[in-house]
Amino acid sequence: MAELPDIVKIGTRGSPLALTQTKMVQAALTKAHPGLETEIVIIQTSGDWKPEDGETRLQADAGGKAQFAKEIEEALLSGAVDCAVHSMKDMETALPAGLQIAHMLPREDARDTLLINNLANNSQNLSTLPHGCVVGTASVRRQAFLLAQRPDLKIVPLRGNVQTRIEKLRSGQVDATLLALAGLKRLGLADEADVILEPEDMLPAAGQGAVGIETRTGDELAALFDDISCRETLLRVSAERAVLAVLNASCHTPIGVHAHFDGDVLYVRARAVSLDGRESFAEEVSGTVQTSEQALALGKNLGAALAACLPSGFLDQKIQDGL
Repeated sequence: MAELPDIVKIGTRGSPLALTQTKMVQAALTKAHPGLETEIVIIQTSGDWKPEDGETRLQADAGGKAQFAKEIEEALLSGAVDCAVHSMKDMETALPAGLQIAHMLPREDARDTLLINNLANNSQNLSTLPHGCVVGTASVRRQAFLLAQRPDLKIVPLRGNVQTRIEKLRSGQVDATLLALAGLKRLGLADEADVILEPEDMLPAAGQGAVGIETRTGDELAALFDDISCRETLLRVSAERAVLAVLNASCHTPIGVHAHFDGDVLYVRARAVSLDGRESFAEEVSGTVQTSEQALALGKNLGAALAACLPSGFLDQKIQDGL
């Protein structure tokens, strides 16, 4: 390996969840390489929520969820940091030239959760939420999947980090909201979840629950992460992201994708739902997967199968807040 920098600088967003995940990487790296010095570098991104943003969703024409990574990736390319840590569900499928995500921590539970305000605490699950209940989420996937089951619900945008959204819920701004179980667990907030939603009801976003480590292509420093990377997670998430890549899908596309292993066989399923929840299309594939190439091929096959059954213009739907 080429000579390492005196201090390995790890770039990240500054949200509590982002910092928690980055500290997980830092701790694993230090354990695998005793004596290695590391430093967490917080980088403000254009996607970070600020109170003055209100509940405005990230706009696709401004980069969508790529705004969560843009400034961090610029710092990585410039050499200001040596690597970066990301929530994989927030990453676009096409990375900037010169960057790679070849390492991931072991995946946490990928499921979504439903949090219900005290005003609606007689509800035990999604089906028993009161008629016309106001549910806050900035995710078009969650919105579409909710409306597919409960078209009477009123969906409104709700932005902010995990704690901010919980505070907005508890203050009565909305009656319910949805959050990833992985984030709640990592923040020690799993008890906040009232209902864990099974994939049959709410298929997770591609990469949900996975933490990726981004490095420069060809940089020998990337080998530092070989001992802390989870091969199974990498294969599962690679297949999921390949589905989105074929469809040219983004954070503004209401698609859920989830892959799981049974032995050496990888099962991948995807479901696309119209923004109003009225149309739904699902496909599933499986195959023996032992390499990244096989995972990518399986995901591409699923993406092609799903694309073949989608009506013309389905992926061009535009979000309408207050739908």
